[in-house]
Amino acid sequence: MSTEDLERYEADIELQLYKEYKDVSPMFSYVVESERRFYLANEVSQTVRDAGGRTYVELELRDAWVWDMYRTSRFVQSVRIVTFKDVNVEELPRNDL
Repeated sequence: MSTEDLERYEADIELQLYKEYKDVSPMFSYVVESERRFYLANEVSQTVRDAGGRTYVELELRDAWVWDMYRTSRFVQSVRIVTFKDVNVEELPRNDL
């Protein structure tokens, strides 16, 4: 497999992942973006902790979807994120039916 073939393959997977994201995003209440991953979740709890003068954030996500093109199953029951870096949590707008 050439480098060009690999790049095309990864671009195709990324496009499929984007389409899946567009399909599943209405099912979730929050978008969570860490330095390593992008998540959709229905419950998010955040705790700021201190460890010897260093502050870190611990997040617990429930009923989540993970943006990761190498996972075979992106739906997960729970996720725990621990990071010293920035984390963005955004509540998604609810569409009235």
